[in-house]
Amino acid sequence: MTPASQIASHVIRSVTTADHHYDYLRTIGRNAFLGSHGSGGKLTVYVVETDRGATGWGLPLYDADPRALIGRNLAELIDPERGVIDPAAEFLDYPLHDLAARILDVPVYAMLGGRGPTRVRCYSGGIYFDDLDHGLDGIRTNLAQDHAFGFRDFKLKIGRGHRWMDPLAGPARDIEVTRLTRELYPDAGILVDGNDGFTLNGLLEYLDGVADCDLYWIEEPFPERRPDLEALRDHLQTMTNRPKVADGEYDPNVDHVLRLAREGLVDVALMDVIGHGLTAWRRTMPQLAAEASPHAWGVPLKTLYAAHLAAGLGNVPIVEGVPGPDAYTLEDGYVVLSEEPGFGLTAP
Repeated sequence: MTPASQIASHVIRSVTTADHHYDYLRTIGRNAFLGSHGSGGKLTVYVVETDRGATGWGLPLYDADPRALIGRNLAELIDPERGVIDPAAEFLDYPLHDLAARILDVPVYAMLGGRGPTRVRCYSGGIYFDDLDHGLDGIRTNLAQDHAFGFRDFKLKIGRGHRWMDPLAGPARDIEVTRLTRELYPDAGILVDGNDGFTLNGLLEYLDGVADCDLYWIEEPFPERRPDLEALRDHLQTMTNRPKVADGEYDPNVDHVLRLAREGLVDVALMDVIGHGLTAWRRTMPQLAAEASPHAWGVPLKTLYAAHLAAGLGNVPIVEGVPGPDAYTLEDGYVVLSEEPGFGLTAP
């Protein structure tokens, strides 16, 4: 049987919801805009079951009433080669991918094409402004905790001068934390994320202060303004070790991000795993004249989704790790994907 015919032999019998509880390794503090991010939480997941007893589950793109999908043939909702094909089922993007891959008895990444390695490089996205509450020892402690968990690369939140510190003291602390991280972990990839909290001049001053720290990328330093990105590109070309520019996470105009990538102003597109969606990423990736790293912060399960997307579609050199147990396997800086069908997790 072809994949399409295997899918077509199933009819949706039920769509139910369940609670998905998740925990971080610790309380996650502040960034340039927001206060404490807490220590975990609870989200609703959707569980889809067919008349033949196949089950898939996952986070929704948004909440919607599933009753109109009951009794529908699965092949009317998802095509294994393209993703979700009925707009009414779009909100079930991840549960339907999980379900289809389980029916085909393959991991999601294999159903997506298997274009990337199944060991996916993964950085810790959990180093926030811990120094504001616990001094620099807070940074040291949390870096060490994430390293012990299995991370070897770290993303540092920067932009303390935007809201939490004096406009002079904040940038100085950003530089101090970056240099401390490089001193403690000389082989680590260091990524920095400004959460749109910088002016162009402020960012250039920060970059001058960390020019010898060999940054891997600069994420969302300011909104995607072409003149600022052009000035940033010119400045980066003067650096011995040029970091990548990563953008497109916050409320993106995807067409604008794609244009910026074609112009060489964005090196890594960050549209969110959930906000953009897996089917949309399947459409977007072939159009992208840059690398991708779907934003995954919030829930450890999103890290697993990003890793499957990376292993399936390729063109994703590194993904964001949400430090927390149970959702994914991390070994020496890499998410190691299993050969289990679907996303490889037991339904809640």
